[in-house]
Amino acid sequence: MNRAIVITRYARALVRYVRDNGHGDIVCSEAQILLAALNSVPDLLRMVEAAGDVVSDFDKKKLLQSALGNRMSPDLSRFLTLLNKNGRMELVQDILRDFVDMYHRSVGIRKAHLTTVSEPSERLLQRLKALVKSKTGDDVIIEVDVDPSLVGGFVFDIDDYLLDASVKRQLDLIREQFIERNRRII
Repeated sequence: MNRAIVITRYARALVRYVRDNGHGDIVCSEAQILLAALNSVPDLLRMVEAAGDVVSDFDKKKLLQSALGNRMSPDLSRFLTLLNKNGRMELVQDILRDFVDMYHRSVGIRKAHLTTVSEPSERLLQRLKALVKSKTGDDVIIEVDVDPSLVGGFVFDIDDYLLDASVKRQLDLIREQFIERNRRII
């Protein structure tokens, strides 16, 4: 079966399961912790994705449990057991990533990405959140990156909308216009 279809089906099933039993916030926060651990420790990801004859399914679950400080909710534990049983542990990172996105959408939370030259003020973040809430009615989680190459301004990305108000982009536009004018002269 297509990898993307499998990932989506497991993620969607987990969203329905945790919404039905009311433990969505707990499982979502644990999934985010696991994703951070899998992204920051490449060896952990390799061991979890390894074939069953290299690392046993029981050990894979124990590794993930240790990433949560040996405190895992019963719902997430059951889900990981299901992934083990069905031989889908190599997809755990993608499934958890899709689950977090789907769960956030289901409870009215959007993810946005803000890139600035320096760390943004809390006031700016609150204003952006209020703006998104007024336009969409949804709350927003803003991930922040600092990129000095922007020279000034910011880049704000939410869903399919990109607002590039960076000095770097403005300089690139001026450069492109200058090059185009020079081509016409010659």
